[in-house]
Amino acid sequence: MTALLVATVTVAAIFVAVRLFERSLAFFPLQGEDETPASFGVPFEPIDLTTSDGERVHAWWMPRASAQATVLYFHGNGGHLSLWAPVLVGIWRQGHAVFAMDYRGYGRSSGRPSEAGLYRDVSAAVAAVRERADRGAVPIVYWGRSLGAVMAARAAREHAPDGLILEAGFPSMRAVLEGSPFWLLSWFSSYRFPASRWLEGVTVPTLVLHGERDSVIPFRLGQELFESVRGPKQFVAIQGGDHNDLDPADPERYWTALHGFVRTLESR
Repeated sequence: MTALLVATVTVAAIFVAVRLFERSLAFFPLQGEDETPASFGVPFEPIDLTTSDGERVHAWWMPRASAQATVLYFHGNGGHLSLWAPVLVGIWRQGHAVFAMDYRGYGRSSGRPSEAGLYRDVSAAVAAVRERADRGAVPIVYWGRSLGAVMAARAAREHAPDGLILEAGFPSMRAVLEGSPFWLLSWFSSYRFPASRWLEGVTVPTLVLHGERDSVIPFRLGQELFESVRGPKQFVAIQGGDHNDLDPADPERYWTALHGFVRTLESR
């Protein structure tokens, strides 16, 4: 009985500790805003969205005349929009209109991040970009990177785009933690980030990109995520690509894959 009591108390203590600290372990936001697209000579409109639970989410709208596609971009776990500005500008310079937001608690957005909260941010962004996009004229593409791939999959589950891009993504949080001491602790966490589950029922064309030298999300997890895609799909390995590259390690292969993917959407 004593051993059972000790075990019960220990499990309860672990449960409480994980729930207390899971936010700080799961998210790595930066606050504020320094660089914007204007820092790179690119016009943009700053926008504040209101989520269903009343948070204010800061976003950038980067319109483009004669755009090939409208991209709703969900950035990765670390940083804020300013950190990701070179990536967003790079996509814009390839001929696409871009809409991107900072999750709650990131950049100039209000609130504190949580899995459920980020999904509310996603819903607000989807509504905003569909309001601004020239629907029917060019494809709408949801593009998510790392944690953003989970958000893009969730967005596609809520409201199907014309195409979906998942970059440096993973099937679930537990898949990422497998083999580490944190894997056991993940069973006590409320966070799941189940990209593969959100992809169930999503049948839009999907492009999966993953760096062969990704030091954060192993290449095999990108392949596992690809296997969970239900619709027409393509996997492109980026030679030499790491997780936090602001510029593609193999730009020719990277941008060729993007342009080819968008062309398939235009022909549908």
